[in-house]
Amino acid sequence: MIGTKTELSNNKQADKKAIKCVVWDLDNTLWEGILLEDDRVYLRNQVVEIIKTLDSRGILQSIASKNDDARAMAQIQEFGLHEYFLYPQINWNSKSSSIHEIAKSLNLGIDTFAFIDDQLFELEEVSFSLPEVLCINTTELAYIADMPEMNPRFLTEDSKLRRLMYISDLERNNYEKEFVGTQEEFLATLNMFFTISYAQEDDLQRAEELTVRTNQLNTTGYTYSYDELNHFRQSDKHKLLITSLDDKYGSYGKIGLVLVECQEFVWTLKLMLMSCRVMSRGVGTILLNYIMTLAKNNNVPLRAEFVSNNRNRMMYVSYKFAGFQETEKIGDLLILENDLMRIQPFPKYVNVKIID
Repeated sequence: MIGTKTELSNNKQADKKAIKCVVWDLDNTLWEGILLEDDRVYLRNQVVEIIKTLDSRGILQSIASKNDDARAMAQIQEFGLHEYFLYPQINWNSKSSSIHEIAKSLNLGIDTFAFIDDQLFELEEVSFSLPEVLCINTTELAYIADMPEMNPRFLTEDSKLRRLMYISDLERNNYEKEFVGTQEEFLATLNMFFTISYAQEDDLQRAEELTVRTNQLNTTGYTYSYDELNHFRQSDKHKLLITSLDDKYGSYGKIGLVLVECQEFVWTLKLMLMSCRVMSRGVGTILLNYIMTLAKNNNVPLRAEFVSNNRNRMMYVSYKFAGFQETEKIGDLLILENDLMRIQPFPKYVNVKIID
């Protein structure tokens, strides 16, 4: 069945703007006073509580401040808050360019950012240059933790550890920049373990979170609620698979999800998504080839649905490289099919574990 009401209308969670990163100004925002003018600056009331609350909800945080980098970072370290801010941009560039740089470093969409500043000029500059960013005046600081955009439906283990996972990513990226050799040789040094398993009930909160948060490496953009995913998990007409990845630097967490509709004479990939943090690890191809192998072993052709959102072209390319061909187009929905004649073996640089 193609284009069901659930899939095409998605669910209410999709209508709520989900903030993934909050970017703070410093002077008269994070702290009271101007660092380069005043003898001393003081943390604003509730700032530490707000930062820790957002962090516990899996919302990343950074800084965009026109300031002296060394002095500002020393002050942040003195306050004991340096570990909370990823890729801080402390320079004399425009705030919009700093936010753009943070988004690029985190590999997150600009539309998932919020920016806090006390200066109307700075807020208007960001709003004009990056209209997708949620701009918040410092006067609203006390209400930030209560904003719907800052309250994900579930708090999963992955969300609680998200900042630490990004810090591990930073270590990996630094190692990769220094590594001399091919991409495959680099990946072999990571000692990666990729696990594919059928989703269990305790995976469903994270599974829903993945459908809501993942836009780039997502074949359709369909979002599913906990209850819908639980139905698919228990249905003999569907396969709901979830994946995780670990390497020598630690865990990436649960980073992939697949929903296959299993009809008697054809299987259809309704959804395949991967966290953008594993974009360069090759595990998306492994997962796709595993699904192709399952279909071939069951003697059924494999179809896939694809809906472009202007950011997920890489997933379309992945389908094409895997041998999928377009067979039908219904509005924005593309139907592709694979004859399953060429299925790539798992690469040697990753250990793949299948849990039935």
